Amino acid sequence: MNKNVAKKKIEKLREEINHHNYKYYVENNPVISDYEFDQLLKKLEQLETEFPDLITPESPTQRVGEKPLEGFETVEHKIPMLSLANTYTYDELREFDERVKKNVGDVEYVVEPKIDGAGVALLYENGVLVRGATRGDGIKGDDITQNLKTIRSVPLKLRSNVLRRVEVRGEVYMPIGGFKKYNKEQAEKEGVIFANPRNASAGSLRQLDSRIVAERPLDIFIYVISYSEKDLKTHEKALAALKEAGFRTNSLTKKVANIENAIKYCKELEKKREKLDYEIDGAVIKVNSLGKQKELGATSKNPRWAISYKFAAKQSTTRLNNIAIQVGRTGTLTPVAILEPVEVGGVTVSRATLHNFDELKRKDIKIGDQVLVERSGDVIPQVVKSITEKRTGAEKRKIIPKKCPVCGTTVIRTEGEVAVRCPNRLCPSRLKWRVKYYASRDAMDIDHLGESTIDKLIEENLIGNIADLYFLKKEDILKLEGFKEKSAQNLLDSIEKSKKQDLSRFIYGLGIRHVGKYAAQLLASQYNSIDKLSKASAESLKEIDGLGEKSAEAIATFFATDENKELIERLKNIGVKTKEVRKNNLPLQGKKFVFTGGLLTLTRPEASDLVKKSGGIVSSSISKDIDYVVAGDKPGSKYNKAKKLELTIINEDELKELVTK
Repeated sequence: MNKNVAKKKIEKLREEINHHNYKYYVENNPVISDYEFDQLLKKLEQLETEFPDLITPESPTQRVGEKPLEGFETVEHKIPMLSLANTYTYDELREFDERVKKNVGDVEYVVEPKIDGAGVALLYENGVLVRGATRGDGIKGDDITQNLKTIRSVPLKLRSNVLRRVEVRGEVYMPIGGFKKYNKEQAEKEGVIFANPRNASAGSLRQLDSRIVAERPLDIFIYVISYSEKDLKTHEKALAALKEAGFRTNSLTKKVANIENAIKYCKELEKKREKLDYEIDGAVIKVNSLGKQKELGATSKNPRWAISYKFAAKQSTTRLNNIAIQVGRTGTLTPVAILEPVEVGGVTVSRATLHNFDELKRKDIKIGDQVLVERSGDVIPQVVKSITEKRTGAEKRKIIPKKCPVCGTTVIRTEGEVAVRCPNRLCPSRLKWRVKYYASRDAMDIDHLGESTIDKLIEENLIGNIADLYFLKKEDILKLEGFKEKSAQNLLDSIEKSKKQDLSRFIYGLGIRHVGKYAAQLLASQYNSIDKLSKASAESLKEIDGLGEKSAEAIATFFATDENKELIERLKNIGVKTKEVRKNNLPLQGKKFVFTGGLLTLTRPEASDLVKKSGGIVSSSISKDIDYVVAGDKPGSKYNKAKKLELTIINEDELKELVTK
């Protein structure tokens, strides 16, 4: 192939890849499979390898750098990157409106979510990305072009001629789902865990190695054109031009007629806040007319034509009054912060997790400290850090207790493990959490058996282990506070129904240390009954592909204990399903699956059940032994890891085809 032919093929491939990138990452509407996209990219890489002088900075193959930078260069923004003035009440928004109208008359506004991420500026020349920079001091920022290129929704080349020489502003963020997955994966390999998605975004952009950034699930919303040679008249038209050029803009942005409508929409956004897959900490209200924006001008710090309305804080500071110790189902002692009640994200918080004693020491948190508390969605509030500058000297460090605070048994700590444990299997606190775990949705799914009901059953000496649940009588439950005829019967019906749950759920519900949902599925697939599993040696268990050494040892130890042997016998005798008829020729028999991203027609539990009923196994983490990765809308870091490991990546429709084969 001569160079001219190669050049035409390369240009065509780049155009095609950029189109599919836009459909996937901006419109969330892919029109080809991941496999087909990968093949296009592979063809381009092969041609560029053969003709290296045809490689250009905007090529889709150039999103990730080959080596770390030695440092960031400082660059000057085309237009100063000012910050917004903040307001916390609707009256302050009305005062802003009065100031605007006093200077330029009646105006329309555009209201958009205020993304809680890291602000950046992107500069394009002739429609090609030439520079990306941090906010910095507003005048100058760090050149982080290499890192911003790794974000797939950042166009390397603009799709239309509407904007050619332009500087745009945006907010880089980490989706909440991606943040949780990333932290979980980091925890598993004892890596760095981020305090919140905003810190994750900012910290990622400060990396000198873009290969590290590429592994993190970053995304971006572009919200304004800061410099352009195009006269666009209104902010609304500017957003339309951004979208046409291939930028990802926020679909919740809305034009309103006046400040009262703006306030009404702020309230709507605040209600939607918890349902979004990205953090927003407020709303931004902007004058729509670009001419009136220019008239209003700016102070040295803030534009006069825009303002931020801040929602109730998701992080707050308060006093740590005490540290209580909670004993879990495996006997693990967990420190819990007892706080001076404080509003966090519109909810009063008085308790927060401190994770474990090593984390307590690492964060240097003491009783009496002023601490930063964070709440995100339905996640349990956590203490992010202590504010050491406010210490008086009266603060006290929490010492690891030598005895269980519930039953008084001397605690143990296995060498090499973080956990401090109560070894007493009859400890009331261990029993409570073990029953709760057994009844949980992922295990035996016993409705109407909440924490308070379990507490009452233990207090009344009605249960001493999980098998006792199946011997409860209606008259026992009616003695408990809050129960009447119907609610008592509902609980009994739910307990009875749990006898028929799948073997993998039963194994998981037993609460064996180091045996999660994935390991339980492996065991149920390998052994089709509890009897067979209970007779398996640690050595034979270690041979199961995907089961760790710690898990194998823990399983063997669990079934060697007399107490657990008796428990299993009681459960078998009462009719709990402890074996399954092995079905042959299931379409997904023994195949291992991982899901990443949102599916269109199935919920994640429905998709997992579909795989399991077809003989497959669902894992929560990527490894080389995974057979299929099912990628949906906005897949996270698992997707990139799967590509690196060259795993088979399929979409939702392809999964359904596999099931029906």
